[in-house]
Amino acid sequence: MNMDSNKTPDVVVVSGAGGFIGGHLVADLLRSGKRVRAVDKKPLHEWYQQHENAESLVLDLSSFDACQIAVRHACEVYNLAADMGGMGFIERHKAECMLSVLINTHMLAAAAEAGVGRFFFSSSACVYAAGKQQQSDVAPLREEDAYPAMPEDGYGWEKLFSERMCRHFREDFGLETRLARYHNVYGPSGTWEGGREKAPAAICRKVAEAKLSGRGEIEIWGDGEQTRSFMFIDDCVYGSRRIMESDFNEPLNLGSDELVSINQLVDIVEEIAGSKFRRRYILDAPKGVRGRNSDNTLIKEVLDWAPSISLREGMEHTYRWIWDQMIHGTAKSGHNFT
Repeated sequence: MNMDSNKTPDVVVVSGAGGFIGGHLVADLLRSGKRVRAVDKKPLHEWYQQHENAESLVLDLSSFDACQIAVRHACEVYNLAADMGGMGFIERHKAECMLSVLINTHMLAAAAEAGVGRFFFSSSACVYAAGKQQQSDVAPLREEDAYPAMPEDGYGWEKLFSERMCRHFREDFGLETRLARYHNVYGPSGTWEGGREKAPAAICRKVAEAKLSGRGEIEIWGDGEQTRSFMFIDDCVYGSRRIMESDFNEPLNLGSDELVSINQLVDIVEEIAGSKFRRRYILDAPKGVRGRNSDNTLIKEVLDWAPSISLREGMEHTYRWIWDQMIHGTAKSGHNFT
């Protein structure tokens, strides 16, 4: 589907708009006066956020025809669409994660065909070589640490391959691409149950369940000493837009550099909840690499900015939101926590 010659491209497309990050990004773009087309394959009633001022399309972007529809008259594309979740999902669904390369390939091809001005790809810290993430007191990961390549199996390989696709579409077809490697994004209006949730939401849910049920115990995957940095959604959205608007076309870390263990993350949530619980460690559960943290040297040089919202502040917002979902009976599992 070719763009009409007399139509000036002015639409900002967000794919994966029915998901956690996409929903927040659409809201931010609308607030800044952008004309937004929100696209996701989920039925509208399953979107985490719906925005009446956005054009909302239900399309399966693994199809090239659907991608052509999605990018028509687009000046910019934020490609966030992917089949993914937390560690419990990506360790057990490697083929499903890899199939997201169909989305990325077809979206790039459709964007190049349509003459899209800029294309943003949401990559992941899972692209980093496993050998650099074997200790809890891990050195922060620099952008060049993705090579020699040995990323997270399945999901990480899909992201690294798609980064290369972006590079070559820029080199061969002149499509301006921008790449952010997200480090563990969390916050309200995201997945918090069902198997695709990430550690911050999972810990919030477990603590809230223990408090509401009166149980004195919560379950922790692994020994709790594995380490991560976690970025609040507001920093993610702001940083994504700054990267899109910048002249820098190589991958950039987009993540907090506040390294904590999972046990320390639980400490924070327990403090917010005002309750302490026994911890039962499940040592054979999916747990990913031993340690991962973001080196923010390059993003500070490029943008004179880096994510700065503290984990304590972000988890306060996240826990309160998940608590509200639970006591108001919005759990998709059908559990009644009240």
